[in-house]
Amino acid sequence: MEFVCRVGAPDGRILEQVTEAATAAVARTDLERTGYHVFEVKPKGMSLSFGGKRSRKRRVKDQDFLIFNQELAGLLRAGLPLLQALDMLSGRDRDPQLTEVLGEIRDKVKAGEELSVAFGDAGDMFPPLYASTLMAGERSGDLEQVLRRFIRYQRLVMDTKKRIVSAFVYPTLLVFLSITMVVVMIVVVLPNFQEFYDSMEVELPLPTRVLLGISDFVQSRGLWLLGGIVGGVYLLRRWFETELGAVWRDRMQLRIPVAGSIIHRFSLSEFCRSLSTLLAGGLPLVPSLEVSSVSVSNAYLRSQLEPIPTRVREGAALHDAMKETAVVPNLTIDMVQVGEATGALDEMLSNVSDFFDDEVETQIQRLLSLVEPIMLVVMGIAVAALLLAMYMPLFSVLGQVQ
Repeated sequence: MEFVCRVGAPDGRILEQVTEAATAAVARTDLERTGYHVFEVKPKGMSLSFGGKRSRKRRVKDQDFLIFNQELAGLLRAGLPLLQALDMLSGRDRDPQLTEVLGEIRDKVKAGEELSVAFGDAGDMFPPLYASTLMAGERSGDLEQVLRRFIRYQRLVMDTKKRIVSAFVYPTLLVFLSITMVVVMIVVVLPNFQEFYDSMEVELPLPTRVLLGISDFVQSRGLWLLGGIVGGVYLLRRWFETELGAVWRDRMQLRIPVAGSIIHRFSLSEFCRSLSTLLAGGLPLVPSLEVSSVSVSNAYLRSQLEPIPTRVREGAALHDAMKETAVVPNLTIDMVQVGEATGALDEMLSNVSDFFDDEVETQIQRLLSLVEPIMLVVMGIAVAALLLAMYMPLFSVLGQVQ
């Protein structure tokens, strides 16, 4: 059977080769014996893409995936063979889609494929980092310890995301309540005042006329307005799904005061922590960089970090390649340079990631200290302006009476 293989040559080039073998696992073993680093093996006729094929299935929930890895690591530590552990886990009562995929992975491993290749074939359902982490464990012969390291990484990332989400719950609620209150006043309250204004037979002040015009427009063309908003949001979301749209959106996010700095540091923390995890698992630097750079959630930063593996493959030091991107802080570059010089790059990257996580938490608290009072002031001004515009005609009538 013929297989198309994506491999890394000893001189640093990425090649595609066609080889004959009984199974994908045999093809991989034969290529590794000749000195190649194998990224992916596919039967001839199927397309290759580093990290596996694209999947239309939704991504596995972080919590479900964490539980699966904890169970797998526990079974391996208890001495169960990998295939038996997969048999037990694939039969558990969990998310139906995850159960189905685990059954497919078990069958592939049973047929001779490596676990990392089987998970890589699942595409976007699992993080790109995971298949490479498994590969490192398979190469080192200590899969259970590598899984433990990935579990620690996953917990840290999940905890950081939860802190960010929980921090923005209250400001988001304030924004929602403000918008709801303004809409209710314009659509429900103001039309009742309009009948009262008509009976007064006085010239209305400009702010009141503007507010009544907005109310009339919303009531007469509200469905068209709602349809336009929904259609615009849909088209915008579709554009954001493209590479160009995602890069533009995420670049704009980085320009938001304070919040942009939080997003920047969180993305760099993702990059450094994933790179540290892969290097600690025994994966070579260039493949680790290739996986870590595409694991960053911010599309703009991801596009800026993706040239780093190529520069390192060409012979540049990692800290020099980072400096060329212009998105990595100088302090991080200096710490990476020290890690390269001392041979403790994985530990230094882990320290850098911890430093970014602390900065993210500090800046979130700073942002909340600014957002909450600003939102309260904006809400007060909006309510005061609406009430003033609604009652100004009454003040005019009272003035005329006096």
